[in-house]
Amino acid sequence: MQNYYLVGSPISHSLSPFMMNLSFRIKGFDAVYGLREADEAALPGAVESLLKEGASGWNVTMPDKHAMSLLCDELSPESLIGESVNTVKNENGRLIGYTTDGAGFMNAAAASGCDLTGEKMTLLGSGGASAAILIRASLAGVREISVFCNRKSSFRKIEEIREKLAGVSKTRIGIFAYDPPEILKKEIADSRALINATNVGMETGTGRPLGCLIPDSSYFHPNLFVYDIIYHPFETPLVLLARGAGLHSEGGLSMLIRQGAESFRIWTGTDMPVEDVSAAVRKQLQ
Repeated sequence: MQNYYLVGSPISHSLSPFMMNLSFRIKGFDAVYGLREADEAALPGAVESLLKEGASGWNVTMPDKHAMSLLCDELSPESLIGESVNTVKNENGRLIGYTTDGAGFMNAAAASGCDLTGEKMTLLGSGGASAAILIRASLAGVREISVFCNRKSSFRKIEEIREKLAGVSKTRIGIFAYDPPEILKKEIADSRALINATNVGMETGTGRPLGCLIPDSSYFHPNLFVYDIIYHPFETPLVLLARGAGLHSEGGLSMLIRQGAESFRIWTGTDMPVEDVSAAVRKQLQ
């Protein structure tokens, strides 16, 4: 039997074990996916333990993604640029690190009929998910990306990524503040897609979403694809605002599943049964 894990802290809420174990059963693989709690300080010991056990691979979540990149023997181009790893494949003791969040978004967008190759997109946020989307989109041939940040440290982080991408991608990357709001409206106006990669709109402990970074539907245009990487709730304020304006808009469940599908492909060399997993996860969350 092959063993796979999710490593991070906290992880008890994760849907990954449900998704992966269902996929293994459907595909008939003799494999199991479990949890391994470890914060950044405990990560080296956890990796040593996984190697001794002979684990075939593992996913990595916060706060361990950067630390895991330092423990790998080899990194994918995306992980090298972003200095972050969320998927590890153990090849006879040699650890290969990958980042699948960006591929998860791009594949989800393509499955929804939005091919962003040669297009412009506006990206809200500068955290790990935003960075992964920025890197993958640039390497995949998105023509222009406007990134909106709210802190000086965020600007520096995106600037560093932009510098690294300059040598391998022709994508034009602009970095902007949210104020004045006319700039955001202008960048969205000629974008094919608007992506929220912040936690604004996520359901809080009170059961009430945190809000929306887009004030009203005047920021939209008829051909805009709106995507919110948040999947809880299914319909964030941004998704509802866009749908109310008649736009094609989606929440982040499809990205969650498709980033997992990319990990599954890296480990097994085969495709995850995405449709079956998607239906089961939606039922699980209802």
